Amino acid sequence: MSTATKPSRYDVTRAELGQILADEPRFRVDQLWNGLYQQLADPSGLTSLPKSLRSTLETELPPALTTVVERISDGGDTVKYLFELAGGSRIETVLMVYPDRVTACVSSQAGCAMGCGFCATGQAGFTRHLTTGEIVEQVIRAARKARDLDRRLANVVFMGMGEPLANEANVWAAIERIHDDIGLGARHLTVSTVGLVPGIKRLTEWPMQVNLAVSLHAANDDLRNVLVPINRRYPLDALMSACADYLRAKGRRLSFEWALIDGVNDRDIDARELAGLCRALPLAAHVNIIPLNPTPGYLTRGTSLTRVHEFRDRLIGLGVNATVRRNRGTDIDAACGQLAAGQPVQPVSLGRRRDTSD
Repeated sequence: MSTATKPSRYDVTRAELGQILADEPRFRVDQLWNGLYQQLADPSGLTSLPKSLRSTLETELPPALTTVVERISDGGDTVKYLFELAGGSRIETVLMVYPDRVTACVSSQAGCAMGCGFCATGQAGFTRHLTTGEIVEQVIRAARKARDLDRRLANVVFMGMGEPLANEANVWAAIERIHDDIGLGARHLTVSTVGLVPGIKRLTEWPMQVNLAVSLHAANDDLRNVLVPINRRYPLDALMSACADYLRAKGRRLSFEWALIDGVNDRDIDARELAGLCRALPLAAHVNIIPLNPTPGYLTRGTSLTRVHEFRDRLIGLGVNATVRRNRGTDIDAACGQLAAGQPVQPVSLGRRRDTSD
């Protein structure tokens, strides 16, 4: 059997490892599993295993990700990896480095089918879902890098390439591995969605208390239909109802992501509409304001920083918890909405809203 047809080392289950190690003592399974997930080691680095077995496992359990390039920005505070997968698809993973910890922004799909015009991933289109192992291995690589930097991997956010709730089964299986085997608590894991209502409803029923972030970007259906096309299938009434159910079931704070686009969703009336949605929820929601990052396929510019802060202050004055997210890695296309893994994008133009009276 060729390497290309073998399951990757983080796609196999513990039971499948038992089959691979059927001729070995039973404790070898625990040694290997612990080595992969706790020691963050490749099989070749597990000196507790016989040398011949290590060599065999390197062949039988190949990695899923091949590093194409590693790019660094912000004086080392932002690291972006371009990985190639089996079959040639490519994804990107971003690490945000802080004095004592690292947050990993991981991808769940190669590309994205949601079609949000201001996002480079959506401009590039959809290639395929990632497997559980391909998702988990991004987290392992991030944890290794954190360790190399004398820091700890503290948070994992599913905010990279793709729509996590469109690849729900593999994302959930990856979350279980990240939680149970790597050891990150559920409250340090965040799933982001553009508003797939059935997925939010199932997330509400998931036993783990993972965080939910909704990429909202507009607070009325007419505008959201343009900015986030999935809104035509799951309009705001349905989305807000699902968010309210999530809040009642989980008792956790919900985050709304709002990319500010000049003349499109940055007016006072937009702030009032957004505040109205937030206040109608049973528990407080937090708004992450994101100055729109430039992408080659979207010609409308982001809101000026002065207006970004005015928009934040307007929301706070309306009783909404709001903060401005710091843009990191913009120069290496690692910031929010910029991940395209080097794929060609389709230009999109969205004009300014004609009514600027507010």
